This record gives sequence, structure tokens and C-alpha cells, in this order.
Amino acid sequence: MASAVELLLAALPLLLAGGLLVGFLWPATRAMPLAWVTALAVGYFAWNMPPDWLAAASIVGVMTAFEILWIVFGALLLLYTLMQAGAFDRINRGFASISDDRRVQIVLLAFFLATFIEGAAGFGTPAAVVAPLLLGLGFPALAAVVAAIIGHIIAVTYGAVGTPIIVGIQDPLSSAGFGEAISAGGMTVPEFAQTVAAWAATYHALIGWAMPLFAVGMIVHFFGEDDSRSLEQIREVVPLCVFAGLAFAVPYWLSAWFFTAEFPSLIGSMVGGAITVGALKAGYFLPETEWDFPPQEEWPSHWVGTIEPGRNGGSPSAGRATVANGGVAANSEMSIWRAWSPYVLLVVLLVITRAVDPVAAFISEPMFVLGWEGILGTDLANDVAWMSVPGFWLIVSAVLAIPIFGMSGEQVSAAWREAVEKIVAPFIALVFVIAMVQVMINSAAHPGAPAEGSMIVVLAQATASFFGPVYPFFAALIGALGAAMAGSNTVSNITFGGFQFEAAEQLGLPRQIIVGAQAVGGAIGNLVAIHNIVAALATVGLLGEEGRVMRLNLIPLVYYALGVGVLAMLFSYVLFPGLF
Repeated sequence: MASAVELLLAALPLLLAGGLLVGFLWPATRAMPLAWVTALAVGYFAWNMPPDWLAAASIVGVMTAFEILWIVFGALLLLYTLMQAGAFDRINRGFASISDDRRVQIVLLAFFLATFIEGAAGFGTPAAVVAPLLLGLGFPALAAVVAAIIGHIIAVTYGAVGTPIIVGIQDPLSSAGFGEAISAGGMTVPEFAQTVAAWAATYHALIGWAMPLFAVGMIVHFFGEDDSRSLEQIREVVPLCVFAGLAFAVPYWLSAWFFTAEFPSLIGSMVGGAITVGALKAGYFLPETEWDFPPQEEWPSHWVGTIEPGRNGGSPSAGRATVANGGVAANSEMSIWRAWSPYVLLVVLLVITRAVDPVAAFISEPMFVLGWEGILGTDLANDVAWMSVPGFWLIVSAVLAIPIFGMSGEQVSAAWREAVEKIVAPFIALVFVIAMVQVMINSAAHPGAPAEGSMIVVLAQATASFFGPVYPFFAALIGALGAAMAGSNTVSNITFGGFQFEAAEQLGLPRQIIVGAQAVGGAIGNLVAIHNIVAALATVGLLGEEGRVMRLNLIPLVYYALGVGVLAMLFSYVLFPGLF
């Protein structure tokens, strides 16, 4: 067992990152380089890591970061391509035209559209895109941000075509002894990651189906007129919210269990959205009365930012892309099916490259893999199968969208320019946070390493010892803490996925249940992630109200965390105690 000093040193990089991010509100681009340097110092002085091992572990982190950024760039490129073409504006108008009732608009935009964007792009994009859309429809800026953040939380675990699972869980567990433990349990690492994704979807489906009702209820209660905040105003849309939640959750859950970790959010939003829109157009679930916000002159000052509600604001992230000549790419003649076609094409391409074995085998050939064995003479290695990564097919879909929409050269170059600009900050943050985590994970992989194990193992042993048999109840909260600090489910999983695996192993708990709770916790932590809140507030001109958003979002966070905690205890000790 590690000493108290070793425990403190092992936690020091994470404590420093948390203190700088949350306590001093530093951006991750400043905080994470310092946390990485701290991990290097702890690894060198306390874990006796030679310089070549420190450098090699950091290189593994950089390579993993490039894999994530490959996905993020492709996701943003496709999104901005649709914005430049006017397709995204057409999708938005298709949702918004169904009803003028704000409660219905929350379900369609803050839930279905936001979960779709999360499944396709992730990394804070949904709230930053949907909040301005709601503002443009006449929502108060504060209400738009709260609804957009709450609405898409169920989709975050499978954001950016499954990145939090594929890169956040699968890649870190492929190294430093985790693979051997998983093999002993009768699975490969990809199979284990897929099982984790399935259990995460089970938590989400059982808890998250209520998020449309949560989003509507909070907006009605906190932003309605005094005489319209009654339960009656919420009760009117309970059937719609429940129907929408289940229409999303069922295909979402089925996709996670019987398909892959890449599609649950995309399939749930597309199938559930189509079913719900069809039901509304057929006259089902529409509320008897139309609910709206109070007159704008009665709104408190903290509801409104520098952009007037009812106006788009001209921001590219507001759902209309500003083209190079200053015009707005909007096509009122575009059919809704044409607007959606690049994303449908993306799903088809991903299915073919994963479900058709000859194709999947071909794109995994060594000629399509960039790898480095024995990095700097150590035992560490990493590789990126660049054609198998969803980012490649996102870029292909974006390129194919150009002739589909008949885009001009100016529009195409503007889309590429915006996508490149958006990945600069994530690049800096991700490179250093993943390098830090790889140093911590591999701190006991070198010859002559301390017998106590890596920094991650030391932390896991101490946490497991402290919580003991009630550990499953707190597993999701650990993941939520990581996401709240880093603003990313993927980064939380990279940071704490191995930690949770080790803790479950120490306590004899089902690893897939506990790591699944981690993946869900990493999603719900985004409710109070300062980075995502700031990004969303900036798009509606309301910077400075981060505290109000965080306080409001604590309500669904507590609901979700308690629900997942109870389910984790039930799964671990009553229903599935014998699982690996």
C-alpha cells in the first residue's frame, strides 16, 4: 500500500488541474500544460521514470490527441459545410415550424437537434449551436443556454461518433497491463469497450429518458410568468416529453447493445426525432394551450445578453454560416431530405466500414496505419488506423456534400477555414491532458518501477479503500468531476477510465458496470463544465452568467448522479454481480 506522501504526489497533477480550472477559472490551454509538467516531475522524482520513458509516454499522448482531433476536425468540417450551404438552417426551420409553443420547441431543438449534433460533432458543439438558434426564435439568452446544455446530456457518451468510448475508454485500456487483465476476463479490449458502451447506454436509457421533461420543466418554472409556472403548464406536455424521451432512448439503447459505440446518439436522435415529428404533424401530443415567455420588457437583466432575442446575431455558430462575401447561406427551396443527406451518407459509410468484414479488414491494413513500436527504445507503442477513425469518413462526407449542395469555392473555403480555427484551442488542451494521463498510466511500466504500481493504481487503491462497498454509488460522480474540470467526456474517460477499472478490480466489482458508470458520469459532468458553459454563453452574448447556469444545471446533475449511483449498486450487488 502506498504511503500518504506517495498518494498525495500521485494526485498532485489532478489536484493542480482541478484547482486551476475550477478554482482560478483558468482555460484548459493554460492549466493542462502545467499539470503535464507536474506529472513529469512526479514521475521522475517519485516514480523513478527515466527521461526516455517520460518522453515516450508523452508521445503516446500526443498521438492519441491527434486521433481525437482527426475526428473533431471532420465533425466540425461537416457541420460548417452544412451551415455554409444553408442546409443546417433548413434543418432548424424544419423543426421550428412545427409549433410556436416554446415547450415543443425545447423538445425538438434542445433535445433532438442537440443530441444529433452531439452524436455527429460533440466537444461542446451542441450548446454552442442550439443556444443561438433558440435565441433567434425569441428565447431569453439564459433560458436558451440552460435548455441546450440540459437537452443533449444523454447523448454525450457517444458524442463525435463514439469518441468518448473509442478514444476515451478503448485506447487507454489498450496499454499498461489493462489489456492482459481484460484478456483474462475472456474479452479483447475493443469488445470490453463495446460492452462498457452498452452498459452506459443502459444507465442513460433508464435515467435520461426524462431529460426532455427536465429541460421543459426547468424553463417553464424558472423563466415563466408567475401565473404560468404551475404544474399544469408542465403537465400539458408530459405525454410529449415522455414519448420523445422513449422514442430516443429505445433505438439508442438497441444501437449500443446490438450495433456499435459510434451510433447510439445519431440513431436515437434521427429515429426518435423522425417519430416525434411525425406524431406532432399528425396532431398527437400537441398541448391544448400555447405557452410563451413573459413580455420581453418584463425580463430581468440577467436573462438578456448583447444579442437581441428574435435575431440570429449573424454568428456562424448560430445555425447560419456567413459566407466569404458577407451574405448568408440560406436555401429556402432545399428539401429537408437533401439537407439531412450528408449525415445519412455518413451513417451509411460508417456502417459499411464497420459491418462489412472485407471492407473493415481492408481499411485496417498496415498501409493505412500510422504506428510507432518501441517509442524511443522503450516498451511503449501506439498506432492510428487513420481510415478506420470516424474522422476520415466525416471529411469524406463533407467533401461529398459539396456537389450535393452545389457549393461555391468561397463557401467551401469558408467552411474549411472555420473548422481549422475551431480546433486550435482543443489541440493545445488535448495534447497536454492526454500526455499527462499517459505519464500517470505508464509510471510503473519501466524497469525498476515502484512496487506500489502506477500513479493511477495508487489513486484507485486509495479511493477503493476509502469508499469500500459503496464505491459503485460514487463511480459516476468521479467521472462527472473529471468532465466538470476538463469540459470533455473523452478527457474524463481518458483520465479516470483506468482508475475506475483498477478500483473495480481492487474491490472485486464488475469492471464493465463501474467503467460504464464512469462513461455516464463523464457525460453528466458537462452540465457544469465551465468551458462548455462559457462557449455557449458567448454565442448568445451573455458572458458573466456562468454561475447562474451552473447553479440551475446542478438540479439535473444531482438527479442523474443519484439515479446512476443507485443503478450501479443494484447492478453490482444484486442483478449482475458475476460479470467481469
